[in-house]
Amino acid sequence: MASLIEELVHVLEKEADFYQQLIPMSYEKTKIIVRNDVMALQEITEKEQLIIEQVNALERKRVEIMDNIKIVLNRKSASINLRTLIGLLDNQPQEQNELSVLHDKLNNSIHQLIEINNRNKSLIEESLEMIEFNMNVIQGSNLALGDNTYTKKAGQYNGTPPGSGMFDAKQ
Repeated sequence: MASLIEELVHVLEKEADFYQQLIPMSYEKTKIIVRNDVMALQEITEKEQLIIEQVNALERKRVEIMDNIKIVLNRKSASINLRTLIGLLDNQPQEQNELSVLHDKLNNSIHQLIEINNRNKSLIEESLEMIEFNMNVIQGSNLALGDNTYTKKAGQYNGTPPGSGMFDAKQ
């Protein structure tokens, strides 16, 4: 069991490091969204995606280790999370402390990332609303202006009929 705990600590340390790398990237993403720099947003999103792929691989490894720990503890039907495992390690204070510190570090990092990502989501939604508003203004001004020129056949209307703009605002 000791080797499983050591392996779990190692995996959790790597996960914590990756999450720590994502936090400044998320703050930078906020600045990029505010600047409306689409190219920079694409670049930072690609970098984030690479880190997230590594975190996902570590997460799969963590689940595998936790499944092995459940087998060793003979708790096949019950699910064991990290907090529960920490409580079960009373006779191993060093491992218990390491896991507790890692649990708190991961928990804080994840909550911080959730907060930043929610802020970024709100900024993007506001940006999309502004784009939609601008598109509606442009469409409305094009419809209002129309083509008000007179021709030899003054009875003909050469303007764009209402509602035939480029975008359908009702969708």
